[in-house]
Amino acid sequence: MEITHKDQPNSRKTIGVIGAGISGLLACKYALQKGFLPTVFEAHDSIGGVWSSNVITTTKLQTPKYQFQFSDFPWPDSVAEEFPHHRQVMDYLTRYALHFKLLPHIKFNHKVIGIDYVSSSSEEEDQQFLWGGSGHAFSDRGKWNVTVQDNSVNPNPSHHQHSHQEYIFDFVMVCIGKYSDVANIPQFPMNKGPEVFQGKVLHSMDYAALLTDNNAAASPHDLVQDKRVTVIGFQKSALDIASQISQLNGTKNPCTLVFRRAHWSVSEDVVVQSFKNLNRFSELMVHKPNQGFFLWLLALLLSPMLWIYSKITERYLKRKYPMAKYNTIPEHPYLNQIRTCTLAVLPPNFYDKVSEGSIILKKSHSFHFCDKGIVVTSVNRQEGEKEAEEENVEIVEADVVIFATGYASQHKLASIFKSTDFQKCISGLSAPLYRECIHPKIPNLAILGYSDSHAVLYSTEMRAKWLSCFLEGRFKLPKIRDMEDNVTRWENCLRKQYSGVGGDHNGAQIYRPTCVSVMLQIYCNDEICKDLNCNPRRKTSIFSELFVPYGPSDYIDVGN
Repeated sequence: MEITHKDQPNSRKTIGVIGAGISGLLACKYALQKGFLPTVFEAHDSIGGVWSSNVITTTKLQTPKYQFQFSDFPWPDSVAEEFPHHRQVMDYLTRYALHFKLLPHIKFNHKVIGIDYVSSSSEEEDQQFLWGGSGHAFSDRGKWNVTVQDNSVNPNPSHHQHSHQEYIFDFVMVCIGKYSDVANIPQFPMNKGPEVFQGKVLHSMDYAALLTDNNAAASPHDLVQDKRVTVIGFQKSALDIASQISQLNGTKNPCTLVFRRAHWSVSEDVVVQSFKNLNRFSELMVHKPNQGFFLWLLALLLSPMLWIYSKITERYLKRKYPMAKYNTIPEHPYLNQIRTCTLAVLPPNFYDKVSEGSIILKKSHSFHFCDKGIVVTSVNRQEGEKEAEEENVEIVEADVVIFATGYASQHKLASIFKSTDFQKCISGLSAPLYRECIHPKIPNLAILGYSDSHAVLYSTEMRAKWLSCFLEGRFKLPKIRDMEDNVTRWENCLRKQYSGVGGDHNGAQIYRPTCVSVMLQIYCNDEICKDLNCNPRRKTSIFSELFVPYGPSDYIDVGN
């Protein structure tokens, strides 16, 4: 299916899209639908983003497929699984790109190494002025200069003979995601880091890249098979990698999982049940910015139900898994991970592998490297005696250490800007983006796919629809100061929510500005619908409006 251009004059405006992952594909598709001719730059040789190269092959969706689908392009009937695996997701994304003829607009092996806003105005915008000078997507004040490294001739990143090309765009959409490229590696004191270790050290993204690289000099299994492997971390990547390695090596060479904090991990049945509760009624339990007295009172009265739900789920998980036996009961409430999008699906038979000895769990207070492996320091506290602490120091011998410690996403996003002012805007980001995609102080640019959600494709598509209508000129943005006030209210509201979760007093520590629509997906979609003059009530009856979950298919006609 070729997208019909609704307004041919729009094709005169130039739009650059950085990245061809899920958000980049959506940005391209909806820009085409509005009559624009976007240019998409993809650093690698395929679409899919993180699904293409930064996941291990056993990875599955963490979201039921009916919540992880394009609103106008459902999963094929041949995919019967509730949680499709990595290859099925890649096939689905490829079919989407082919169906809407997106591939001709993508420049593969073209890496954007910097973007710079070139303005014709020397005056600094006052905080009361409109975004870009007019509040519209396109402005006469300036354009974006995009510097691209063309690796299409020689995709080897270590090769120095690459051509740099300059492109000028009226509007840029940054769709580089959060979970790739820039590894988050802990800092170590001098002579206690990876440099003193005699074995191999790599990050989970490097391990995943080896698994998906058909041209690799050696099989990734050769790297870990029959080796003493230690994995650092306790979230999704760490659990998946440890589980996969345990299948290769068994109890002869068990995989050691070293972690500082335990995190809640759930089975697929818990995830399915949780998504059934994503309806308007559940959102009445959550305080919102700009809410009136009635909604405030209703949230106050209903919010204890969230605490009850959290405690019931915690009790269920403690009974289902031997968490107490292996010291993996988290110290924070289950609801904290719901709010911060850090809940992971536990790999099948994970605790069975722990019980048989093919996975060894070691909870540490701190650790550092030595020549033979890592030195783990754990602290034993006697219950009821706060001062009674005993340190245990143990050397975990290893041949390979894999960091599954996440990504430095904010640094990755900031580094794409050449302007130090714009870099500071991103690096110091404490408030959410306006509508989760617009920075009030960065004109003629949108950041798509940077926000967290339990259904990333769903939430990103809603913002892609909103952006395409903004590009079309259907509405304009508020004043810069008004947008800043809006995101500040969101920040204050979220900080209060986090500080009150389950009596947790560490709200400032768990607050994440990218987690806006996690508990308020429908409320955020309502705001988008109102901006587009669409009816936010998408169900056919009051009962279904309150108690039936919302999903991508409910918004199929939004933005048309």
